[in-house]
Amino acid sequence: MWRSGFESYQPVGQRLAATPKPLKGAIAYNATVSMKMIRQGKVKDVYEVDAHTLEFVFSDKISVFDKIIPSLIPHKGETLCRTSAFWFQVVRSCGIKTHFRELIPPNMMRVHKVQVLEPAKLTRKSNNFLVPLEVICRYYVAGSLWDRVRSGEIKPSKLGFKSNKEVKYGDELPEPFVEVTTKLEEFDRLLTKTEAMKMAAISTDEYKMIINSALQIDERIADEVGKRDLIHVDGKKEFAFDENRELMVVDTFGTADEDRWWDETDYSKGEFVELSKELVRQYYREKGYYSKLTESRKQGKPEPKIPALPAARIKEVSDLYVDMFERITGESYR
Repeated sequence: MWRSGFESYQPVGQRLAATPKPLKGAIAYNATVSMKMIRQGKVKDVYEVDAHTLEFVFSDKISVFDKIIPSLIPHKGETLCRTSAFWFQVVRSCGIKTHFRELIPPNMMRVHKVQVLEPAKLTRKSNNFLVPLEVICRYYVAGSLWDRVRSGEIKPSKLGFKSNKEVKYGDELPEPFVEVTTKLEEFDRLLTKTEAMKMAAISTDEYKMIINSALQIDERIADEVGKRDLIHVDGKKEFAFDENRELMVVDTFGTADEDRWWDETDYSKGEFVELSKELVRQYYREKGYYSKLTESRKQGKPEPKIPALPAARIKEVSDLYVDMFERITGESYR
């Protein structure tokens, strides 16, 4: 099923944009503007400012396994917004174009508007559109990659190891393991290079440019967070082409939501402490919800409702988002 927008959105009414209190060093937002909401996502809402500009409003909602948890995480929206703005400015200094325009404290940003088109409507001459792909770059064995290694779906040689290597959770990969998935379908689906190029209507050179840009961004991320004893385990990127069909990175990346992080000191001791939304996923795995959900999806049965997080876990997750904002960016939250 084709899915419109950067996430799973539904069109809804309008809002009156409040004037937030500016933070030191941030761009002030002086106008009160009535804007039409064009997409409502799992964790952020998107408003149309004008024909060329969108405004992202990051909420305190949280989702896992394509489910919105009926709990709000204090400070989450602001930390993700500010972390995203930080990385947009960092990668721009590396010569990589972005759709970022301005930060509107505490939890909003404005970006260049691109078209979201069904893949069937894209051609090699299309411009100013969202590339309907996600690029996942992995540097350690973790998450779903570990699940596929354990099941035998992915062999050691495919990861750059010798064929007789006993791959263990947490192993650093000899080379980045890059995968491309669908973006605008109900559930993300792995694609071959040929499938990805056809779906996005891109050339071989454009495909290489997308992959190389994702890897270049991750090199900069690893260098930056390494200063604060963090390991960048894996992460995803999304891209678009502008009016001149020049590539730019879009949406958000390098946050505690999109990427996986470990503490370097703990890792050196053989410990893998999750410093991302993976902490929440683990909670639902431990409670048995994830296994029930996956079984329902396999059998095509109605999916179980995801339960709320307990108060203690909400505080733990909120504290994690604030701490990770500071460790990722090197800035103080307050």
